[in-house]
Amino acid sequence: MGDFPRTEKTEITRLAKRGAYDQETIFSLLDEALYCNVAYVREGQPFQIPTGFVRIDNKIYIHGSVGSFYMREIRDKKHPVCISATLMDGLVLARSAFHHSVNYRSVVIFAEPQLVDNTDELYAALEAFTEKICPGRWADVRKPTPNEWKETMVLSFDIKEASAKVRTGPPKDDEEDYALDVWAGVVPLKINHFPPQADPDLKPGVSVPAYLK
Repeated sequence: MGDFPRTEKTEITRLAKRGAYDQETIFSLLDEALYCNVAYVREGQPFQIPTGFVRIDNKIYIHGSVGSFYMREIRDKKHPVCISATLMDGLVLARSAFHHSVNYRSVVIFAEPQLVDNTDELYAALEAFTEKICPGRWADVRKPTPNEWKETMVLSFDIKEASAKVRTGPPKDDEEDYALDVWAGVVPLKINHFPPQADPDLKPGVSVPAYLK
């Protein structure tokens, strides 16, 4: 894997040492994040939509209803978009209020939308999205009907202009503050999976699948 080119939009200028442009870092972050924010400007008014997504190779895919206003707007107007995803890894508690921070991994991508109208690519994207959210699920569920496929829009975005920014480690205090009687350190954060809760209308005798245990 190589690096993405640094551009005026992706170059990290504030704390540049936290910037990352390599595909491995950016792709791994995108694969771990469960949702992204898609931002665009319509008639001078900025909009930002949170949505699920999946990465396949050098593309990001999002999906929604063919009746979705923002999906149709992006598709028809070919709006350039800014896509961002962030993972919060910890609360960084310093000895001073000024130096509190968070440990995080974030990525920002600038791209243009493409309507996915190839059947094989459409199916592959929706299967990959389902498997990202819950590995093993696609093989277990009823597949979409022809009408359900027709009611679903999928847009893709080539990942060509992207950068990541990452903070790790303990707090950075002013030298004179290290002598203060104030606890300092990191409170790790992580998304946890808890035991599944069955649908009240679940058919009797249907057990929790192995991939959820």
